[in-house]
Amino acid sequence: MASDLDPSTVVVHAGRPERVPNAPVGDSPVFSSTYVAGGDRGYGRFGNDAWTALEETLGALEGGRGLTFASGMAAVAAVCDLVPVGGRIVAPQHAYSGVLALLDQHAASGRLRVEKVNIADTDAVIQAVAGADMLWIESPTNPAMEVADIPALSAAGHDAGATVVVDNTFATPLLQQPLKLGADVVMHSATKFIAGHSDVILGAVITADEDLWAAIELRRRGSGAIPGPMEAWLGLRGLRTLALRLERAQSNAAFLAERLLQHPRVSRVRYPGLPDDPGHARAAAQMSGFGAILSIELGGDGEYAQRVCESTELWVHATSLGGVESMLERRRRWAMEVETIPVDLIRLAVGIEHPDDLWADLEHALKTAT
Repeated sequence: MASDLDPSTVVVHAGRPERVPNAPVGDSPVFSSTYVAGGDRGYGRFGNDAWTALEETLGALEGGRGLTFASGMAAVAAVCDLVPVGGRIVAPQHAYSGVLALLDQHAASGRLRVEKVNIADTDAVIQAVAGADMLWIESPTNPAMEVADIPALSAAGHDAGATVVVDNTFATPLLQQPLKLGADVVMHSATKFIAGHSDVILGAVITADEDLWAAIELRRRGSGAIPGPMEAWLGLRGLRTLALRLERAQSNAAFLAERLLQHPRVSRVRYPGLPDDPGHARAAAQMSGFGAILSIELGGDGEYAQRVCESTELWVHATSLGGVESMLERRRRWAMEVETIPVDLIRLAVGIEHPDDLWADLEHALKTAT
């Protein structure tokens, strides 16, 4: 595929079957646990046509070679497994709680040494990464919306001899390509924006380093953390519309961020698209858009924020993001969420509904939940 195509075109056309007479326009799921001998596939745990199409598309978008997994956490676990026993990972203090919980488990068992840092504090990260085996970056962070300087941190990680990994779930490949910014590995919870319809659980890893790709593929094969063919196909079908979904959701998020900034019950809006946001300049430099996730703080002890989440009619009170429907939740309702996340913080995962309807529902909840 031509290298000068816009990502919104690549997302539609990459990974398609060869154009020959009577060939299907798109791939279909292949339901087989094994294959006739004589080829390079051999067994269903080693490959599937639906995975291949999704992996080729993600690879084309991120500028590397893709691997898909049964879940985002399966992808995380495979990448962390690259670090030798007793090795050290530097990770954000604010990130997806499942990632932080896994790192805490590794640290408690002695499998890994883990140091958590403010990923937006470039100097602190550079100091911490000395002697590390892996630098884990999430940008923007979940749910604090902090923005890391990916080029600077990637360079510092490489100087220290560390493998640099970026969780690109919030930004998606359409807004940020970490491999081009210097990272070694990109991972996604493809459950979210990539699949895009809240109906499938998937993970993905992309790297341009063949040795890293082979090492991660070996871990997927050995652990059996493979996606089902139907899940992979659904993920690819959802991915085809990412550009349109993200355009609308991002526009909605920007609209809501401006409205919320003026609301008397909102004490803080965390969204890198706002000019006064601490991560705005950095995000503008390394991203082509500011995304469809924002967080707000409402003040108080969290009870009001919880009531707001339970008072909406359109917004779904649920713990995911990246779907066509808008979702919200108070992140500290989860015991595993880190204590430095304010108890009154609500994460808003903005969907593709009409912005006026989303605002009216949210405004009503902010008023009536008092």
